[in-house]
Amino acid sequence: MAEVIFTLLMLVMLQAVLGFDNLLYISLESKKAPIEDQKRVRKTGILIAIVLRIVLLFVLVSVIEYFQEPFSFLTGKIENVLDFAFNGHSIIVLLGGGFIIYTAVKEIWHMISKSDLHHDLESEGGKKRNKSANAAITSIVIMNLVFSFDSILAAIGLTSDIENSTTAFIVMAIAIVLSGILMLVLADRISTFLAKNRMYEVLGLFILFIVGIMLVTEGGHLAHLKIFGNEIVPMSKTTFYFVIAVLVVVDIVQGRYQKKLIAEEISKSKDVSQ
Repeated sequence: MAEVIFTLLMLVMLQAVLGFDNLLYISLESKKAPIEDQKRVRKTGILIAIVLRIVLLFVLVSVIEYFQEPFSFLTGKIENVLDFAFNGHSIIVLLGGGFIIYTAVKEIWHMISKSDLHHDLESEGGKKRNKSANAAITSIVIMNLVFSFDSILAAIGLTSDIENSTTAFIVMAIAIVLSGILMLVLADRISTFLAKNRMYEVLGLFILFIVGIMLVTEGGHLAHLKIFGNEIVPMSKTTFYFVIAVLVVVDIVQGRYQKKLIAEEISKSKDVSQ
């Protein structure tokens, strides 16, 4: 019993840590929906994703070996150029990572291509929110499943010591529900924070970009990709969190320095006027 409780706590912690980038995506994606629907979009997307996660868990437990086995028609090589052996897991991770990179780059380009930043900030109901509530919910659910794939596989690994398969499934399902409740609690708070501190939205997009790169490298590794004889190596979680920490520190320092420069400019203007 103690082992089961300890495993459950470890799973909840794992889901919470791995769910951070998921929450960030949910917060940014929900902003594309109409203002009056954003809260409903976040909650509905997360609730549907919780149910689908449990379904995905059941499917993976049943057919996990098929996701790991390379497809014969997607296995081969181009002499001295490319080697590959794609399986179901690698394809899902690669597509998810590629889509996240595309989303992050598109949103960053949208920000820097605006000639009038003030107009961009004021026109939140304009071009940027070009999705219906249902479309935003669909995007959140799909990406939630992509993010969930690795966390569920990790959860299966953590529960491998539990002899009773039914107990292991129940433990994983409880962990998914608890982590989903945590996401429900934090989703609105993160969105509110980003709305009040818009400069951190850029930081969030770059974090998503790095998440996409991490998923692409992991997918390439799972597909046993070799380009010109060089094997694709997945970005380690330690490297990922170190890069995120550096980005956050740089953003904070840059923000404070910018405030200091603005204060000095205001002070100089006052001196000149006097």
